[in-house]
Amino acid sequence: MEAQDTFNFELVSPEEKLISAPAKMVVIPGEEGDFGVLPNHAATISSIRPGVIEIFSNDNEAPQRIFIAGGFADVSETNCTVLAEEAVNVKDLNKDDLEQTIRNLTEDMTMAKDDADLKRIEHKLVLAKAKLSAVIGGIVI
Repeated sequence: MEAQDTFNFELVSPEEKLISAPAKMVVIPGEEGDFGVLPNHAATISSIRPGVIEIFSNDNEAPQRIFIAGGFADVSETNCTVLAEEAVNVKDLNKDDLEQTIRNLTEDMTMAKDDADLKRIEHKLVLAKAKLSAVIGGIVI
């Protein structure tokens, strides 16, 4: 892999720097749609919606898939840094656990005490559904 064929990709969560490695391409779930980052990309700053970042580091390997709960991407010609609110390897997500969490949160919504409580539960429900979508590879309603 030649140096000009890659750029430095970093994924940072509030707890730690999760990834700092060369990448050939990264696909990011931008707020206004997915976008791909390649070497020599134009400088860009974008907010990120909950979804999966795909990191391609080698032509012959499947991409690494990381679920992020939102955040920001800072892209330049030689670097791409993602500051994520939460980041979890998709392989570490459990379909059954997520389905149970969605059922529990849906039930919790009926017992919300006020608008603030309802908004908090709705946010957790959106994230749980986005994680389940990442696991099953489809849309969860």
